[in-house]
Amino acid sequence: MAAELKKLLKASSRSFYLTLRVLPRRVRPQISLAYLLARTTDTIADTEILPLGQRLDALQELRERILGKSTTPLNFGALIKHQSSPAERLLLEKVEKSLALLPKLSPADLQRVRGVLDIITTGQELDLDRFAGASADNIIALKSAVELDDYTYRVAGCVGEFWTQMCRAHLFPHAELEEAQLFGDSIRFGKGLQLVNILRDLSADLHRGRCYMPLLELDQAGLMPSVLLSPANESRFRPLFHRYLDLAESHLQAGWNYTTSLPRGQIRVRLACAWPILIGARTIERLRAADVLKLRQGVKISRSEVRGILQRSVLLYPLQTAWQRQMVTSSKAVASGPKLG
Repeated sequence: MAAELKKLLKASSRSFYLTLRVLPRRVRPQISLAYLLARTTDTIADTEILPLGQRLDALQELRERILGKSTTPLNFGALIKHQSSPAERLLLEKVEKSLALLPKLSPADLQRVRGVLDIITTGQELDLDRFAGASADNIIALKSAVELDDYTYRVAGCVGEFWTQMCRAHLFPHAELEEAQLFGDSIRFGKGLQLVNILRDLSADLHRGRCYMPLLELDQAGLMPSVLLSPANESRFRPLFHRYLDLAESHLQAGWNYTTSLPRGQIRVRLACAWPILIGARTIERLRAADVLKLRQGVKISRSEVRGILQRSVLLYPLQTAWQRQMVTSSKAVASGPKLG
């Protein structure tokens, strides 16, 4: 990968850059390129100052280039000038350089990268259509848990699947693993990370007019999206919020089972999987302890905590039992922490 695009990756991927950097070289370029293009499509989808139709058109144009259905040069000038983040401006400015790397992949890897990006972009388009007209004064909610599960698969679960396909092909093609379990856990791994993001960003999304908590379950709890974070409704909100924290944690536990099932010699891949899981588990712990006023302000894990998680996982790796118990320890910490209700 060109040095310029490595800088772009570091600027745009934030903490995930650490995960990408630790990956073995045989899969790092393919997974990094897929990530760069996914971040580019996400930047387009999130440029809310532009009309919905313009964003959908731009997404479609980029998707067709990714899938090899078009060779028309892209001009995202209108999108670029509305980016407040230098990294996101750069993603759009360098999109042709990112796309130019696709033909350099092997045919099999190109098919894998195109496949996951096709699913991700369809999820982003569906999300834009679903929340058309949403605002702080007009909050739109997903209809059911099925819709939420489908969304978490399209934007993250499919990434776990892609990751596994790539690693299986290049790193441990002959390892004796239970394929159905491996891929099932990889999908839940991605879903869990996305669900943690949704629960952590609940307040910010509500201010944008988006509610990923299903309307059917809100109705059953006697709630509406506009009053979710009202202290007066906290007693009704807590049980529902905790059920989704439980679901997120169970998905992350599946992700941990996935991680520990990989060949032990795949140290880099195991660490790359372990880090987001352990950070996600710590985030769940904080979310369980937060009241609605804290959720309004936002719950984050500090950089020092992230560094501690990374360092501890590396130090414990030679100690197989202790390393495997990291997620168990995190779960126990969650169970013994402060409760919302």
